[in-house]
Parts: sequence; C-alpha cells; structure tokens
Amino acid sequence: MEPYKIFIDRRTSELTLMQVLQEIQKIQKENPDYEIFLDGDSNAIVGKRVIRS
Repeated sequence: MEPYKIFIDRRTSELTLMQVLQEIQKIQKENPDYEIFLDGDSNAIVGKRVIRS
C-alpha cells in the first residue's frame, strides 16, 4: 500500500481556514487521481491515490 502524500502540514502551516479550503480545491484539481482529506492523526491535509477501474 502506498503511503499518504502530505500536501499541507497543519502543525507548521500558517494558513487560515479559508486559505486551507482554497488550497484543497486547488490540490483536488491538480491531483484528480488522489482523494484529498484531513488526516487527524498527522494533523495534515493528505492525499491517497485512488485506483479507478
């Protein structure tokens, strides 16, 4: 299994909530083969590659 790809580390990021939401939209458009979500354990916006058939 491929590890999650970290896009935004919330522990070190100084982005506001609105900026994070905007970045998530941008990341989703640029990475259509990834499911983008907040991983609570790592406190980061991460992506998991989606296998489409």
